[in-house]
Amino acid sequence: MKQITWNCSQEEMQLLSKITQRAVKIIHKNGGNPDALSLNMDITACHLNGNPLKLKELLEADDFNFLHDIAGISRYINRHTGELGDCFVPRYSK
Repeated sequence: MKQITWNCSQEEMQLLSKITQRAVKIIHKNGGNPDALSLNMDITACHLNGNPLKLKELLEADDFNFLHDIAGISRYINRHTGELGDCFVPRYSK
């Protein structure tokens, strides 16, 4: 079985952290209670394991498109491989 890759640059790590912080803030504002660690791991796994993201563009996206990608990644990520399922493709994929 393929193992998930977690190796990323310092710049990617910082952007992924900012994306997670923004997602948590928006979800809290709308009454949700997200698990920030799981959310960060899902987005990172997606980015590093077959579906690289345009991290800067995602971070700067409007709330609707930003949440589309975050929710889709959280829903369709395979936590054993880091790959996305059900033909989901984030709008901010490279």
